[in-house]
Amino acid sequence: MTRFESHRRRRARMRLRFRQIPFRVLLPNLVTLLATCSGLTAIRLAFEGRFELAVYAVLLAALLDAVDGRLARLLKGTSRFGAELDSLSDFVNFGVVPGLILYFFALKDFRSLGWIVALLFAIAAALRLARFNVMLDDPDRPAWKENFFVGIPAPAGALCALLPIYLHFIGLGGFPGFGLLSLLLVLAIAAMMVSRVPTYAGKTLGQRVPRDLFLPVLAGIVFFFLALATYPFEMLTILTLVYLALIPVGIQRYRALEAAARPVPAALPDQDAQAADG
Repeated sequence: MTRFESHRRRRARMRLRFRQIPFRVLLPNLVTLLATCSGLTAIRLAFEGRFELAVYAVLLAALLDAVDGRLARLLKGTSRFGAELDSLSDFVNFGVVPGLILYFFALKDFRSLGWIVALLFAIAAALRLARFNVMLDDPDRPAWKENFFVGIPAPAGALCALLPIYLHFIGLGGFPGFGLLSLLLVLAIAAMMVSRVPTYAGKTLGQRVPRDLFLPVLAGIVFFFLALATYPFEMLTILTLVYLALIPVGIQRYRALEAAARPVPAALPDQDAQAADG
């Protein structure tokens, strides 16, 4: 091999190593990092006692989390790196952050017990996300199961666990035993995240809207966000209670689809003969 050929191959390897990354791949990861910054900022706000702003920061992180994956698919910028970054960001934003916010808000009154509950919530979120990542690689998973999560997803679990703060800001908290109820709620949500209970994912919801319903749906979405901006904690309370109340509906729908997908056992020859004789 001549010196010129060796130099040319070395330059080719350098170009492969330092090849440019398209902006369509960077943009979803930037959104994920912004969500992480919002979640970490919520910890600082909670430590300073500004729980209202801390909830807003977690809500912003949840909205950005809902955008980054769809943005990556829209721009065809999905990558293994982005998937791993998104999972780590979700653990921080919807596991660590809500646990610390709730500890500063109500769980610290229980001292070590409250800290254990906050740790359990973060651990439950980590286990939930790890199981979700493993299930994505299952080639034998039926297509109809794509519309369901196994257990409460981490973002929904985080927003549900913050219910005591919503109730506090609409004047329904602070009664005797409120702290204990908050602790039990956090434990229940953590258990639901690691459970095998099917919950509706809503991935197909709103993908296609009938033409005659376009304007009403658009007006409803605008009204929803206006109501959320005007009455944030009232709306978050209603959404949380509705979501929890609809879990049994999702379970029934899952069981119905599972029964429909179950293969019908073939009739035995003796049974066929008896049926013919009858």
